[in-house]
Amino acid sequence: MANNLIRGPQSALTDYLASQNISAAGIRVNARRRAEAALQTADGKENEDEDDPSTSVATRLAKAQKRKKQAQAIAKIKDSKTFKRRKVYNSDQDDDDIALTIYNSTFIPVPGQIENCEECKKRFTVTAYTRKGPEDGFLCPKCSSKLDDQEKAAKKNGKKKAAAGPASGKGRRKLMSQLLDGQVGVKSLFTLCVETLANNIDLADDLGHSSPQVIDRIARQLSKRRLLNPHTLNLFLQSEAEDICLYDAARLDPGDYERIFQTCSKLKNLKLRNAIQFKDSTMEYLISRHIVLDSIYLHGANLITEACWEKYLKAKGDGLKALRVYFTDKHFSDKTVKSLQKHCPSLTHLKICHNQEVSDEGIKHIARLKTLQHLSLQLVKETSTKAYVHVVKNIGKQLHTFSVRMVPEVDDRLLDALHDHCTSLTKLRITHSERMTDAGFARLFTGWKNLPLQFIDLEVCRYVDAHAPKENPHAVGLCSDGFRAMMHHSGKRLKKLSVHGCRHIEAEAFEDAFSAGKAYPELLDIEISFCEEVTDLVVGSIFRCCPKLKKLNIFGCMKVKDVRVPRGKILVGMPNATGMVIEGTED
Repeated sequence: MANNLIRGPQSALTDYLASQNISAAGIRVNARRRAEAALQTADGKENEDEDDPSTSVATRLAKAQKRKKQAQAIAKIKDSKTFKRRKVYNSDQDDDDIALTIYNSTFIPVPGQIENCEECKKRFTVTAYTRKGPEDGFLCPKCSSKLDDQEKAAKKNGKKKAAAGPASGKGRRKLMSQLLDGQVGVKSLFTLCVETLANNIDLADDLGHSSPQVIDRIARQLSKRRLLNPHTLNLFLQSEAEDICLYDAARLDPGDYERIFQTCSKLKNLKLRNAIQFKDSTMEYLISRHIVLDSIYLHGANLITEACWEKYLKAKGDGLKALRVYFTDKHFSDKTVKSLQKHCPSLTHLKICHNQEVSDEGIKHIARLKTLQHLSLQLVKETSTKAYVHVVKNIGKQLHTFSVRMVPEVDDRLLDALHDHCTSLTKLRITHSERMTDAGFARLFTGWKNLPLQFIDLEVCRYVDAHAPKENPHAVGLCSDGFRAMMHHSGKRLKKLSVHGCRHIEAEAFEDAFSAGKAYPELLDIEISFCEEVTDLVVGSIFRCCPKLKKLNIFGCMKVKDVRVPRGKILVGMPNATGMVIEGTED
């Protein structure tokens, strides 16, 4: 049977219209005719404009965009409940006609009808160019003109605000993120190209013959957006590639790692972060290939057993120059460190971070690595001063980097050993020491034969007492004298300085180090967060004495209230109305 619809009783209005030979279908037909006439008039006007040679390209594009939006709106109407209800009661009518009728009644004014203006309430005759108001009513020509002027003024003001920077919300967060990443001002064309490629990475077939720097930037962008997967990995697999740097390999499986070694036959440097599926089977496959790596950087590969590490070092250790392992849990042990002396005669870089197994015994084995130049350790097990002193006495003269993190029990004997045996250091990091004293730091930097350092990190080298945190009767940690000696020794060549949490450095020491007439021409980054004596005067003096300074961190410096930040500088950590990150604008 045809559509059998159950209809209720007719209303009095329907009976009246039927008695006057007026039907709902007739009303719809007349409304449709008027709407089609309006559309033909508007389309004719648009066609005349497009045929006119004087019509600008922008105008034509705007017209095309308008037609596209109309088609999209009609397609959306076909999925609406209104359309489905109309379809039930008008089953003999074409779907397009029903959708067009709904669209016309909603979006297109019918020329000739009389309406009240939504704004001023005056009656006027609707035309094809009548526009709608904010409440979906119609506006008379006078009110329509006023609304046009308001929109133009708002658009003009919006451009000015955009030029000054977003004020709040998502825009502010994005700006703060860019400043913390070191981006000041307009993005470079290179950055925009890399971001565009990252946004459309699924459309890329390969990276061509891009330089290693470009490929590295692309890899960083993909990792930042969690877009590195087995599909996008193919972009980095080139037969001639010598470097593979993947900053978020969490979505790769052992088979993907094996594809790296299958394709990149000339691979020399391997860097994988979050390599949680890099297992013994992957290491076994690498051993079976003819690839001999110069540098290995593995982060999170805690499924490689101690036996497999031993097997790899024995098979491929001869050519290994740099080994960096992070979060290896208990599978990279003292025994593994001991085997480095026997199997890695060319090792110059060694970094072991967040390791739970290496102890004092393993540190003493490092002292036998006669080619080592860069040493970085962050161990979970408690270590003693004696082990580090043993390393410095045996290989200190050849070290360029000495970095030990989280060493609360290490005391001044290490500082004295560095002073006596190290003459080639450019980077020094000692963090979270609770035994070293200000006198020890002063002895280290006073009369030191080592050339001025370029990188110093003495984070949280301070006195720790929960009951009396501000009292420091024995001058434990980096205090005023040590800070003065450090800046006197290394200030001229220093590029990065961190004294984060060294809260016993007095304001006078900062003012002396950054006083008028002193200059630190190479300093780029300074971290003085939670140094409680830092004031507006100190911050201003730092900006004056460091012409190349890019970023200054002052979290927790509660005495900093109002600072004028020079143009091109970034001040991080002072809470105010403009945010925690302030980009300088002062000339």
